[in-house]
Amino acid sequence: MARRTSRPARTRTRTDARTAPGTATTVPPAAPAGPCPCGAGEPYGACCGRFHTGAAAAPTPELLMRSRYSAFAVLDAPYLLRTWAPATRPERLDLDPGTRWTGLEILETTGGSAFHPAGTVTFRARFREGGRDGELLERSRFERHEGAWVYVDGTFPE
Repeated sequence: MARRTSRPARTRTRTDARTAPGTATTVPPAAPAGPCPCGAGEPYGACCGRFHTGAAAAPTPELLMRSRYSAFAVLDAPYLLRTWAPATRPERLDLDPGTRWTGLEILETTGGSAFHPAGTVTFRARFREGGRDGELLERSRFERHEGAWVYVDGTFPE
């Protein structure tokens, strides 16, 4: 999921070393006990929040996709950049605080087990922006980089 805009994100300053090269040193506010934006039914802190803080790494492309969707929802650009393949990672990422992510549906996954070097996740992400509802349909590619899953790029299937 590579949605980018030019509006500044509303964030608070981060003072630790969890940021990736080329990222701003900010982290969005999030309620650990609140529901996770990815829709898995777990509290944010026990679901995608643990990946965002660096307490754990996503063990599959699907969980990385869910955590990246949640990062868009909570405006965590440093996490998105940190989990982006170095070869395709943009220099910076400006998230639009006016976009409200409203739902994620995983449609298909391929590969991505402990024995695969790559995997894909096809998903539908719903959002509300400028008073209008929209959706993003994407097939994202993931690869292992230094032992961790990273987002490579995405295509937009018909």
